Amino acid sequence: MAERRSSPNPELASKINFDVPHSARIWNYWMGGNDNYEVDRAAGDAYIAVFPDIVTIAKQSRQFLIRAVRFLAAEAGIRQFLDIGTGLPTMQNTHEVAQQIAPDSRIVYVDNDPLVLMYARALLRNTTPEGVTTYVDADFHDPDLIISDARNVLNFHRPVAVMFMGVLGHVADVDEMQSIVARVMDAVPSGSYLALYETIDASAAHVEATAKYAETGAVPYILRPIDQIAQCFKGLEMVDPGLVPITQWRPDALDVGRIKPIDTYGAVARKP
Repeated sequence: MAERRSSPNPELASKINFDVPHSARIWNYWMGGNDNYEVDRAAGDAYIAVFPDIVTIAKQSRQFLIRAVRFLAAEAGIRQFLDIGTGLPTMQNTHEVAQQIAPDSRIVYVDNDPLVLMYARALLRNTTPEGVTTYVDADFHDPDLIISDARNVLNFHRPVAVMFMGVLGHVADVDEMQSIVARVMDAVPSGSYLALYETIDASAAHVEATAKYAETGAVPYILRPIDQIAQCFKGLEMVDPGLVPITQWRPDALDVGRIKPIDTYGAVARKP
C-alpha cells in the first residue's frame, strides 16, 4: 500500500510562524540538519551557551530511537508502529528502520504542527511496496482521536509499538502526561510495546536553559523527576536494561564506554 502524499499545502504553510523559535526546527539544528532558520539557530545557540550537552542529547535521542525500533522489529516481531509527536523528518526515521528489517511494517506518524505536517507529506515516503507509511493530523493531548484515526491503518487486534520520543515534556500537567500514555496503551492489545524517552530535571544548568528557552516564545518543555517518567510504564513489563540513560539502552558494541550517560532516560516495555 502506498503512503499518503500531497504537494505542499498553502494553508499549512500560512500557519507557520517564522518569527518565533520552533522546537522541531531547533532540534533539527542541534542534530546538524538544514531545516531551520536564523531565529531557531539563535535560540539553539543561546540554549547551548547555558547547557552544551543538549547537542549530545539531540543526537543520541535519534540513536535511541533507531536501536529501539530495531529491537521492536527484529527481536519483538512488531510490525505496527504508532509514532506520536513525530517532529521533523530527519535521518533514519521510524519507517526506514522498521521496513529495512520487516518490509511489511506499517507506520503511522502523529503530529498536528503545520510545519511537521508539511514536511511529512513531502518526506515520509514508504520504502517498500509491502509496507505502509502514513500520518494523521492529531494533537497528542487527544489520544482518543489518535486511536480512532490510527485504526484506519493499524490492526488493533495485533500488537502495536507505541512511541513517545521526547514529546511529553510539552504537556504541562504531569497527571495529564501519564493519562495520555495510559489511554493509548489501554487501546492496544496484549503483546504491544511502549517506547519512550524524556529528559529529567537532574541538571541545574539544563533547568535554567529550559526556563530561558520558554522566554523566547517557543512552546515550553518541562524537565521532570525520573519517578514521574517511570510512572508512564506502570503495569508494563520492562525490557532489559529498564529505564536508563538513553546512551546506556542497548548501545551498539562500538559505543560501549565511549559515550557518557546523559540526563535523558528511556525504556521499552511490553504490555502483558
